[in-house]
Amino acid sequence: MSEKTIFRIVLLLSVVVLGAVIILNRRVLPVPAEFPQFVYQLPKVNALINGTCAVLLLLSLYFIRKKNIVMHKRINLVAFFLSALFLVCYITYHWLVEETIFPKDNSLRPVYMTILVSHIILAGIVLPMILMSFWYGLKNDIKKHRKLVRFTYPVWLYVCITGPVIYLMISPYYRFPGLTP
Repeated sequence: MSEKTIFRIVLLLSVVVLGAVIILNRRVLPVPAEFPQFVYQLPKVNALINGTCAVLLLLSLYFIRKKNIVMHKRINLVAFFLSALFLVCYITYHWLVEETIFPKDNSLRPVYMTILVSHIILAGIVLPMILMSFWYGLKNDIKKHRKLVRFTYPVWLYVCITGPVIYLMISPYYRFPGLTP
């Protein structure tokens, strides 16, 4: 496939994911009357996935600096697949469960909102960057891979670190029927 075709696929996939997130936040899709109780555990799972991805990204940097390309690739593939799993869990949760709002009277709300908004914006921006970085890495176009990863890596790491921070800040306010967060 040509680079132009891959770029179009990446752009289309990124727009579809962004569209799904926007639709879920607008609550336009019908929500099933009943769904499995494990869905309430997905925010915790997502925080664990994000935290794990942050550690994996740091390990990936360590291994590439040691010129251990095999471990670098393996770790990045695991981080990539965990991020895909995160996306599935995130969409599932936000489709089925109503959004939890951080209390307006909480003095930490400006901090929470700053972290949340930056996290959301950067998560939307980083997806096509990650996909293109992987494409270049997998086809061994090291020059383009390095050039793009210079920007992709810190954004992806920030998103992976702020995910668990957001969870820790909002989790005391979850109110799930019959469950404690």
